[in-house]
Amino acid sequence: MAKQNKASQTNAQEVRRQNQASIQGQSQNTEFASETDAQQVRQQNQQSAQRKNQQQ
Repeated sequence: MAKQNKASQTNAQEVRRQNQASIQGQSQNTEFASETDAQQVRQQNQQSAQRKNQQQ
């Protein structure tokens, strides 16, 4: 009879729980990131810099 090594056994339920927790964390970060339009921010920053230079 082969001896099983407990360290190599995978607890499937624990893995699913960790994956679910990871997915939830990613969705929160993704949701936050999707609220920011990086191109629009860059454009606004450029316009602001131009106005600042015109005032000087």
